[in-house]
Amino acid sequence: MAAHLVRRCCRLLLLPGPPGVPRPPPGIPPGPGRAPPACPLLTGPPRWAETPQAQPREEGAAAEQQLRELIQGASDPQELLQVCGGRALSSNLAGMAIARLARLTTERHLDPQAFHGDPRLLQLLDTLDGQISQVWNTTLVQVLRALPVLGVPRAGRQVRSLEQEVLWRLRRLPLRQLVYLAEHLAGQKDSPLLPEVLRKLELRWTELEGARTVVTLMAKVGHLAPTLMERLEDKALELAEQLDVDEIRRMALALALQQRRCVPLLRALSYHLLQKPPELGLPVLTDLLFAYSKLNFQQPQVLHRLALELQPHLGALTPAQVLRCARSFAALRWLSRPLAEGIAQYSLDNTQDMSVTHLCGIVVSFARLNFQPSSSEEFFTMLHEQLQGQVQELDPLVLTDVVWSLCVLQQARPPYLRQVLSPEFHTRLRGDSSPRAQSSWLKLIHINTTARLEAPGYRGPFLPPEALGGDGDRDKDKEKATPLQRGLWEALPGALGGHDLGRYNVHTVYGWDIDAEVVLDSDNKPLPVRDFTAPHLSHSEGTKPLPPGAKRVAFLCWEFPQFSSRGRDLLGRGALARRHLRRAGFLLVEVS
Repeated sequence: MAAHLVRRCCRLLLLPGPPGVPRPPPGIPPGPGRAPPACPLLTGPPRWAETPQAQPREEGAAAEQQLRELIQGASDPQELLQVCGGRALSSNLAGMAIARLARLTTERHLDPQAFHGDPRLLQLLDTLDGQISQVWNTTLVQVLRALPVLGVPRAGRQVRSLEQEVLWRLRRLPLRQLVYLAEHLAGQKDSPLLPEVLRKLELRWTELEGARTVVTLMAKVGHLAPTLMERLEDKALELAEQLDVDEIRRMALALALQQRRCVPLLRALSYHLLQKPPELGLPVLTDLLFAYSKLNFQQPQVLHRLALELQPHLGALTPAQVLRCARSFAALRWLSRPLAEGIAQYSLDNTQDMSVTHLCGIVVSFARLNFQPSSSEEFFTMLHEQLQGQVQELDPLVLTDVVWSLCVLQQARPPYLRQVLSPEFHTRLRGDSSPRAQSSWLKLIHINTTARLEAPGYRGPFLPPEALGGDGDRDKDKEKATPLQRGLWEALPGALGGHDLGRYNVHTVYGWDIDAEVVLDSDNKPLPVRDFTAPHLSHSEGTKPLPPGAKRVAFLCWEFPQFSSRGRDLLGRGALARRHLRRAGFLLVEVS
């Protein structure tokens, strides 16, 4: 009717009458010689606006707006329920009241059980459920997040009705509401709504704009949808310049906790982190250090800055946080001497607060970095005092790591050696086939080598010979060789004048692998290596002693890539290998 009235008025306005003829009063149709009447839409309010039916509508809108303000302004749950009680609320207002009640309950740390059975809350739930199709999208999502806070069971009728309504509206929901839903449902893996929400996010990932939204999705639901996580990494790379320090921290943590080593994104985060002003803050420093170590991502400039800014905060850290930082730098094989000195001094200043576990972790970290504190005597005296009487209570794997670390740092004492080399101890360790136990067994062989070669006052026990290995050439392992090793094995026979003049890929009783072994006489001419006794092997092929002036030469291929699959770094482990082989009579030739 309104459209018909507008068209009629427009036609009348476009039909001008003769000049000088007065307009007829309203209601009189124009005739010949009369001007058309003025359009009521232009000269004043339409007639239906003057009717009494318009007043209740305006009054209803005003009353709803007033209720909305009262609901949003309520500062106490009882005040909110009193406002809503006894009033005929719309379903949308009922949803707003429920969301507000949940927020007040969370802010005031109230027990939601206090509202169970309250007739006013039950009335709100019934109103919402009765006209749920009229609830706005924002309110609908807020209520879905609010009901668990109020203790409404997920299997209840109200929650299932809400989830079904949300499922019907998913295609029409704004992306912001989808993100809120995903964040809420992340902890409910059995929710039927979660897969659909993730699928919609995967299809609409190009609509993501804010960096905070991308970070939130990566942290909350990235581990639930690998395809979505890949899209989020692409989007994060695009928005990396907009990230603040806290968002860089959260994104790095999300990648670390999901073990996603996305190198382009990590490089972008590192670059933009270096552009930020100094004083990153203690939580940012510790979390970034943990993330980089967890992902095995070594960025020198970032690690230098983290170590530099972390050093002044050492005094404010707890022993557990100090241990976490030490382990992270050790895992990254990054030695910052000022920071390591600070950790050693912290251990001396806070001995009473540090447990044996904390001290053991710090010693293992120092050993991996081959770091000797400047106050070495004082530090290790304190350590031995703390370990006294506690060695037997340590886990066998932890005790093996600690004693191995003391061997690296040349601080192993006979009581420690006897404890781990006793038959009762190594028999229990050898019966474990887990990867961690196998690594500990190799360390136990290194400890046995230290006891034989570097502890002159030690008389036993030792590991039995059959447990040491040392099987000479190992052709079956040559398939796993690195390009550097294969190049050495191809070039060395030609330089020596024959393949029989060298021994290759040698596994010794000392627990160290030699990539090639050569015997040279006093004139540095190669001799047949298999003709002579080999104390570094479990079964020697030759019986002749070395001629006077002859020497054994061991070739070691050190891998300098950032992360070697063989794990033979040039820090603590490499230092121990050099000492043992030199004490066994080898001249070392290191190839890199």
